[in-house]
Amino acid sequence: MWEITLGLALLLVGLFYLLMIWNFDYWRKRGVPGPKPQLLTGNYPHMYNMKKHIICDINNIYCEYKEKYDAVGVYGARRPQLLIINPALARRVFVSDFKHFHDNDVSLLAKEKDDFMFANNPFTLAGEVWKQRRADILPGLAPSRTKAVYPVTRQVCWKLTDWLHKQLRIGAPDGVNAKDMCLNFTSEMVTDCVLGLQAESFTDKPTPIMGYIKQLFEQPWTFLMSFLLISNFPMLRPFVTLRLITVKTERFFVGLLQAAIDARRTQQAANAQFERLDFLDYLIQLGKKKNLDTRHLTAHTMTFLLDGFETTAGVLSHLLLLLGRDEQVQQRLREELVPHLNAEGVIEFDKLNELPFLDACVQESMRIFPPGFISNKVCTESIELPNKTGDNFTVERGTTVIVPHYCFMMDEDHFPNPDKFQPERFMQPDALKVYRERGVFMAFGDGPRICLGMRFAMTQIKAAVVEVITKFEVRVNPKTRKDNVFEPSSFLASLQGGIFLDFKALP
Repeated sequence: MWEITLGLALLLVGLFYLLMIWNFDYWRKRGVPGPKPQLLTGNYPHMYNMKKHIICDINNIYCEYKEKYDAVGVYGARRPQLLIINPALARRVFVSDFKHFHDNDVSLLAKEKDDFMFANNPFTLAGEVWKQRRADILPGLAPSRTKAVYPVTRQVCWKLTDWLHKQLRIGAPDGVNAKDMCLNFTSEMVTDCVLGLQAESFTDKPTPIMGYIKQLFEQPWTFLMSFLLISNFPMLRPFVTLRLITVKTERFFVGLLQAAIDARRTQQAANAQFERLDFLDYLIQLGKKKNLDTRHLTAHTMTFLLDGFETTAGVLSHLLLLLGRDEQVQQRLREELVPHLNAEGVIEFDKLNELPFLDACVQESMRIFPPGFISNKVCTESIELPNKTGDNFTVERGTTVIVPHYCFMMDEDHFPNPDKFQPERFMQPDALKVYRERGVFMAFGDGPRICLGMRFAMTQIKAAVVEVITKFEVRVNPKTRKDNVFEPSSFLASLQGGIFLDFKALP
């Protein structure tokens, strides 16, 4: 009996082994070079043990093959993926050949019946539905609306510095947790500028908004396991529920938006002259025009919370870290900002985007700590591509294509001394445009699917930096690590161990 049991066990193990490796010759058959995959992890040895961030595995492949090929074939566990090595080819994916790579890979995982909010996020939507949704949302993010709520932006900045002064009075030997501070800032900013509500993030009694927003980025192990299962076995997608936004969280945000709409209507009823040209105002108009209920309108607002809340806070906190590490750059930035402060101690909206060194500091920070390490696109229409010293090859419909932005931005060939914080890189004439056209810098993406909230996010970041740098000296607390090692479990750039900063009020 035991022989039969052992035999069946060995048979099952053998079948599982064959299942996991059966398509490891996918790229060889198509004439595409690449590293040899390993059982269970494919070409990402740290996929499960989390000893290093997965971008380290991708960068190792990039460095090995960049001199020979434009693209190589890799495997995420057992799933074939195409890794773009040449930044010029990456730009083709985003711009000139966009119709062949129209959708983001995550669109293959999101199902409306399982997660209505996530499936209806513009980042997730595919095909013509994405095109229509982008057309719906884009007017609400026009520069004129960002400018209209700039007075609110300034008020939130003042809340930030008032809170910092309070921390100085209290005293914090371990410094201020910069990431938490910046999350408070972005939650307050988004809630007020977008919905016209108060999150009270910088008070002792914040509203539940902050907690629910954090839940969006703190997923349980069940979600991660489901994600890995579907990634490795795509045939299981119809049978596995993948929900990023829980039912409880969805209900909260639907109720929050309804409360915002009711409050706005009350204000308008009480004062016929009341007008605030923010995103909520646009949403109400859109709802009337297209007969959309509150749930659908809430899905529209999630583009701010899912796509901008965490990423904007990350950019701001890492920029403050880099400025804290370099006193000379910080002082040079302060000298650019101070002459443009008005009587209220702020820089006017129209002037904010005309400060070259401020812009250079933000761009350089995003180069070192990018909002996204990679972009995962999906081939929506087969296309033949060149491969430098190799043969031309065909990318088939449904293939996941990885564009490793971080690898380009940390490549010595494109950015000498890439580990150093040197804003001067972006001070050259048309530097940002040149980098983008070469495909080596796409902090907000590129082409038709470039980040919707890019201008809004840049305004938030710059306004906060002006407020902090003109009122405080920023130094790095000894608790913060001195290198740029990333937190392995984070999808977004996040310094391992956290960012802790010391602030000293300027006279």
